[in-house]
Amino acid sequence: MTGKFKVAGVQMDIQLGDVNTNLDRVIQFLQATVEKGAQLTVFPECSMTGYCFSSLQEAQQCAETVDGPSLAKLTAACQQFDTMAIIGFLEREDDQLFNSLALVDGTGVLGTYRKVHLPHLGVDRFTTPGNRPFAVIPTKLCRLGMNICYDSSFPEAARILSLQGADLIALPTNWPPTSGLTADVIPDARALENHVYFMSVNRVGTERGFDFVGKSKICDPRGAVLAFADHRDEEILYADIDPEFARKKHLVNIPGEHEVHRFNDRRPDMYGRILES
Repeated sequence: MTGKFKVAGVQMDIQLGDVNTNLDRVIQFLQATVEKGAQLTVFPECSMTGYCFSSLQEAQQCAETVDGPSLAKLTAACQQFDTMAIIGFLEREDDQLFNSLALVDGTGVLGTYRKVHLPHLGVDRFTTPGNRPFAVIPTKLCRLGMNICYDSSFPEAARILSLQGADLIALPTNWPPTSGLTADVIPDARALENHVYFMSVNRVGTERGFDFVGKSKICDPRGAVLAFADHRDEEILYADIDPEFARKKHLVNIPGEHEVHRFNDRRPDMYGRILES
């Protein structure tokens, strides 16, 4: 792993059901972020497909396997630009459909994540809940965790990734207007409580009557905002990430008088109720 590096979050509009157009725009944005020095670029939830599908059958027409042509094309772009990207897509496995993310570099797909917490909204009405444990992906840049949108409303998701050593948690989203306050406060809170970098990357535009609010944000391990697109327009956010800063969980304000440790001060013996169904 290297030292500090630059990330980019692409707050973009997405065309429902038009995988080719969406992917072409993703690659154009990727080239732009690389020219600005970004080594990892994060795109919104369902950035290849759109979100507001009206049936499982309609969504399945846009779904692909992990070894499908779209991620292969993105791999080729990452190889050309010598970079990494996180993209949202609809993943097909047998007769199941997942709302998924793929982490891609020039060698291929480094890891995937399937959305665990599903709201009754958009394509999530038809997808299967994620069936794999939360897992951190070691990369040449940092230890990376991924969640999707509604996952952020369940603090256990980010906490598990943090306990596994995540330096940065990426949260691609499709936040509608009712999630405006979530966009304002949740990224800061998840970063602060886990002492990790946290970036939420939302989309903009309208699909079938649903507006998307933007408000993408990148926070540092103190919960301080490094970049915030506080609007509904397309924008690319940039921030510098220092993995070593995220790994210093022992925070000393006044030696011997005011110290906290984000992990050692936990009391798992008191949290049993969380695990009850």
